[in-house]
Amino acid sequence: MTKTSSSGGSVGAYLLHRAKPHLPPWLGMAGVGLAGTGAHLMWAESAAAGVGLTLSAVALTGATWWAGRETSAQRRLHSAITVAAGSAWVTGAALAGPLAGALPDAYLMGGAVLALSWNVRMALRSSDAAPVESADKGLLAKVGLAKARIGRTEVEPNRVTAALALEGGEQTNDDVARALVRIASALDLPQSAVRYQPSADSARRGELVIVPRDMLGEAQEWEGPSLPGGSIADPLVIGQYDDGSPLMVWLPGDPDQGRNASHFLIAGGTGSGKGDAALNLQTEILSRRDVIMWLSDPKAFQDFRPLLPAYDWAVEGGAGTEAMVEALQHVIPARTGWLGKHSYRQWTTQASVTQTDPAHSCRSDRTACGCPGLPYMVAWMEEAANTLRALGDDAFTGIAQEARSAGCSFFVSLQRPSYDQMSTSTRASLPSVIALGCDARDEGFSLPESVIDQGAHPGAWGNRRPGYCYVVSGGIDEDRYASPGRTFQFTPQAVSLMETLAQWVARNGATADPTTAGAARAVVGTAYTGRQDHTDETTEQTTVPDQDEEMVNGSQLDPEDAAMDPEQDLPPAGQGDDSPGLFGQDTGRKPGPKEARELFARALDEFETKGQMVIGPKDFMDWCDSNGLGRSWVSLRLKEAAEDGRLTPTSRTGRWRIVPALTPA
Repeated sequence: MTKTSSSGGSVGAYLLHRAKPHLPPWLGMAGVGLAGTGAHLMWAESAAAGVGLTLSAVALTGATWWAGRETSAQRRLHSAITVAAGSAWVTGAALAGPLAGALPDAYLMGGAVLALSWNVRMALRSSDAAPVESADKGLLAKVGLAKARIGRTEVEPNRVTAALALEGGEQTNDDVARALVRIASALDLPQSAVRYQPSADSARRGELVIVPRDMLGEAQEWEGPSLPGGSIADPLVIGQYDDGSPLMVWLPGDPDQGRNASHFLIAGGTGSGKGDAALNLQTEILSRRDVIMWLSDPKAFQDFRPLLPAYDWAVEGGAGTEAMVEALQHVIPARTGWLGKHSYRQWTTQASVTQTDPAHSCRSDRTACGCPGLPYMVAWMEEAANTLRALGDDAFTGIAQEARSAGCSFFVSLQRPSYDQMSTSTRASLPSVIALGCDARDEGFSLPESVIDQGAHPGAWGNRRPGYCYVVSGGIDEDRYASPGRTFQFTPQAVSLMETLAQWVARNGATADPTTAGAARAVVGTAYTGRQDHTDETTEQTTVPDQDEEMVNGSQLDPEDAAMDPEQDLPPAGQGDDSPGLFGQDTGRKPGPKEARELFARALDEFETKGQMVIGPKDFMDWCDSNGLGRSWVSLRLKEAAEDGRLTPTSRTGRWRIVPALTPA
């Protein structure tokens, strides 16, 4: 019996405990009834009291609405409706009496409904725990942005975008940029997973982007070009972003889109995947039908050898690169002139085909001219730091500034694009950038400060994430600039496919137009080769006796020895012939002035034949030794040759470009 009483008492206490949180709405309902009855006893006959009660009801409802501005919209509205209904009933009961007309029914039914609505609201939330802040407000409070408000939120696969409004007059978008690393820490995500896109129209509004899962962790192997035989005007697909969308860039401009042609800086430290990024771009470019490419690679085509048959012109460093830079400086204005004569404000795909449209005719009568088309052009300077050291930090300035209007994109690839490596004018002319992993101190050399403020930090990768990159270029949405991507990976298995691509380009790709090829040959002569057949051809080996015969009478005979009789004895030694001497000193028998000038002219012809079109005194050192002439004598002959039009000075002091013998000086 005692046990039963104890049990009954425990149940009653439990029920009372559970009912307590739900009693306030009912106590409020009872209080409204008592207030209405008391007010009727005091002010039933008073008109002034009626006015006062009405105004009080309106004021109380307004105060409730104002006080609820920091709560949720639903709670604010619920509270205002409850107060308005209760104060209206009290006013009516005070004037007419609590039992007059429909007031009793309104009290019993309406009051019960309102009380129950608050009970239901309380039941739908946890009644055992104290009210807590929303998760987003708690996160912002942790990172020092407690007064910021999160608005419209878009949830996509692996991407959350939330509108963020900061406290006016107290916070700016710069505060969010500084807090990004703390937000990443609070969410236990890498720093690159959180970025902020400030609004262009407000200093305190923007969008917070969170990518919770890094989809770039596993490298995707290159499987071939994305659009073989397509146009260079179509996007080049070189990898994917961290949310799985394709990573694309554009080269030619598009007047309809308001996009200019792109020049690219490719920057990344050792081991960052710069070679794979270059291969992704080059295989995409070379696979298009309306483009030619020139390549300078001081590393002797270490990464690009399988693609050699596809280039219109490929050179290693040194004299070859020097000649290519000289050629570009003359080819660019020639191409610009062609586009202007054919009424193109910038290169379009229509410019790459035979000109049959009278609107793009170079004829004065505006009939179709039928001129060969002008394919797009890409000039690529790999390991450009070597070239800049040799030619000067402003070697590319004129090219970068003028090539865009000539239907030409210029690529400069190097590890550290600091201002002591290239001039500020050249850097400013390369607005598009592919920034791979680097030293954290070098981030500002690769990316604009505004993109770093949005959360882009290639220094966080270093060489630990090969292929990870940020891409800033025309055609890409600005909110993508701070989104990391990763280029496709080239494995040894890709070599065979690259060789197949190169052979396809050699047979089907665009060739240099007469304007481009003519301007190049006019400047550097035979140094410009045009596309060559680099395929390995097996030929029968010449036997040793055959080789001897060729050396004496055949194709391998030096032209200077053609008049010599191999059976005739050598002439007697001249005075001093046995004293070779040292460079810059008097040697043995010296040639006379006329003979020396003939030897010098022949030396220029030999340089031209070899394709070395940019020369200086240092290139004549061996020649001086063998001919008994000094460097000062060579310097005088170089100046004379320039006066005669056989040489022309380059932008570098002491370097001269050979004017091809059959072209006007």
